[in-house]
Amino acid sequence: MNPVELFALLPDMATFARVVDAGNFSVAARQLGSTPSTVSRQIKRLEESLGTRLLERSTRSIRLTDSGTQVYRYCRDIVGAASGAIDVAGQVVGEPRGKVTVSAPGAFARSVIHPLIPEFLRNWPDVDIQLVFTDREIDPLRDDVDLVIRLTRSPPLNLAARKLGAVRWLLCASPAYLAARGTPDEPRDLARHECLYLGETVDDNRWHFRRGTETQSIEVRGRYVANHAGARLDAALQDLGIAILPDFSATRALGEGRLVQVLDGWEFEARSYMGPVWLLYPPNRFLPSRVRALIDYLADHLQDSVTE
Repeated sequence: MNPVELFALLPDMATFARVVDAGNFSVAARQLGSTPSTVSRQIKRLEESLGTRLLERSTRSIRLTDSGTQVYRYCRDIVGAASGAIDVAGQVVGEPRGKVTVSAPGAFARSVIHPLIPEFLRNWPDVDIQLVFTDREIDPLRDDVDLVIRLTRSPPLNLAARKLGAVRWLLCASPAYLAARGTPDEPRDLARHECLYLGETVDDNRWHFRRGTETQSIEVRGRYVANHAGARLDAALQDLGIAILPDFSATRALGEGRLVQVLDGWEFEARSYMGPVWLLYPPNRFLPSRVRALIDYLADHLQDSVTE
């Protein structure tokens, strides 16, 4: 293949990488400002030029062939190199610039990520941030998001991952509540207390605890049930009971003495929204400097905000 033919294929290669990342032709076309039929023609033209089938197509999804998997890796690097070239050119005349989109679980985004954004914006005046509050599982390759913060014990193998810390759950109550009702010494004592729990499933009021090899499970009750950490935090501050809270939402109130941790010798075993916190992004060697700046900034600051 001569250079003229090769250069003519570069747009089709970039389109192919976007189709794979998006997961289907329609989403890729929308992201590219094109139409599914145009994108399909580009992929067909690329397959004909390379002499191999890259995708197995169905009405709802696509699947890479063995050849497609190999070709995709190079096409992804081509797009990354182009992005890197533009970014490097921008650095010649100034600081990182452009928009970075980052998603995070709602409560974590509000309590931990949002407070860090103003300082970042002051430090990097040419960078804009879009913070997406969502508990839906976002894929940065499919959803056109630069960075994803996710609580998971197993980060996806197809993404670059940087561990930021971990989240655990705490039982907290106000000093006034404990003065009036007493402080539980072990989990089974919670049966005599007002407890503030999520109520998202039928057995959310059955709390499980572990201390070494010892375990206890207790069915709790309370007059106020709320599936929002901020609401349970406020209810605990209003002396309504013992709340189960992710540690990041309770840190400030605990430090100020407005809340007291209860049963701190026991580990609360939550079903979800706990464990390692990961910053996920496409495995691209040519990350734009604006994205790299936010990655480094969050990693530096979250060490102080998220429990290791």
